[in-house]
Amino acid sequence: MDSRVGLIADYAHALRFADLPAAVVHQCKRCVIDTFGCALGAFDAEPSRIARDMAQRTSVVSGARVIGTAHRTLPELAAFANGVMARYLDGNDIYPDGGGHSSDTIAAILAAADINGANGETIITAITLAYEVCYNLWKATQIRDKGIDVVFYIAVAGAVGAAKVMELDRARIAEAVSLAITPNLPLVATRYGQLSMWKGCASGNAARNGVFAALLAAAGMTGPEKPIEGAHGLENLFGTCELLPFAGDGRPFNINENCLKCFLTEAHSLSPITTALQLSQQIAVEDIEKVTIFTYWRAWEIIGREPEKWRPTTREAADHSLPYIIAAVLIDRGFSDEIFSDERLRDPRIRQLIDKIEVKEDVELTRRGPECLPCRMEIRTRSGERKVAESDYPRGHYKNPMTDEEVNAKFRSLAQRALPQERVDRALDALWQLDTATDLGAIFEAMQTGG
Repeated sequence: MDSRVGLIADYAHALRFADLPAAVVHQCKRCVIDTFGCALGAFDAEPSRIARDMAQRTSVVSGARVIGTAHRTLPELAAFANGVMARYLDGNDIYPDGGGHSSDTIAAILAAADINGANGETIITAITLAYEVCYNLWKATQIRDKGIDVVFYIAVAGAVGAAKVMELDRARIAEAVSLAITPNLPLVATRYGQLSMWKGCASGNAARNGVFAALLAAAGMTGPEKPIEGAHGLENLFGTCELLPFAGDGRPFNINENCLKCFLTEAHSLSPITTALQLSQQIAVEDIEKVTIFTYWRAWEIIGREPEKWRPTTREAADHSLPYIIAAVLIDRGFSDEIFSDERLRDPRIRQLIDKIEVKEDVELTRRGPECLPCRMEIRTRSGERKVAESDYPRGHYKNPMTDEEVNAKFRSLAQRALPQERVDRALDALWQLDTATDLGAIFEAMQTGG
């Protein structure tokens, strides 16, 4: 057997709820609350509707539930629909140094948990496990630089988490890993140019594929013997894949270094928004002559480099455009994801200001990453006055964490887009009690948008 796959399977099979410190359990619940909030906030978005319609084509009495509905479907279709909703607003959690969004695995785990009647302790263990696998694979492979999208990690970690709630043995967990790795190498073309709806849906698809891999393994399907090692595995494409030691035995769990987003936008824009908000209170937008955003290489490469960033034409392209976001924030003197609406995309004020914005990599800021998300912003006025602001740790970064009250407020603001207040309260209460829940019934029932 592939030794790397074996390491993942060994850890996954051995991890127990009793191994998780109280702080890890608490952070896991915060991440689940944040993810469900993002899903409800995106309930009416067109990609969410499309994914939900796909899931509702099939009805399964004992199937997995789709968020916002009473419908039960195949678990892989529920994972896709729920994953699309959770990811579409780009508001779910991240690690500061990249690697995608580990919370995207939650859709896979909940789908498997729903059909298996898993309790809260099992679900929290599986989610914490998936975060470990997702982050470890990211650190071991860095596949984005080779043209492969980071949702690959979601497919594999989602398969591991799903296998955990399905209580598969060590051998079948290994098969699930192989069956998730081998057919799931998505192109990073998803993240560049004028971004399409698929930008917010790719991780839902990865969650779907992760569940499917676990279901196949549970049914007895076997996968390639060496999906990572050997002449034809991942290492042949990306180089040596050395996994870090997994959490436990005194090693901290990676979920505690996870960052919740204070704004519904691409992660690398969080510090620039923070600095722009500071400067917007000091300068009238009509007096701005020039805006220079100094950032680290990864932020420049993803959201501040391509020509399309200065003329985004889709919601997806706009929330990955640093010049667009900062222009809108300076004009509004605040941030709301309403800036990504079709109406605002045509706003002539944004187009006029965006042409005054320059994004530059600062090698010193690059050197300081990935520990922080550094940004320095300079604005020159028509009169020659110069204003500067800096930010390293935006609100939500694990070194500047959101309080539980702020997590609740974010959930409420998003959930009320789809639910009446009474159901928002019920859902939030049920989510905070996830660790003592016997199943997911109370959570899904509280989140039904109708009836």
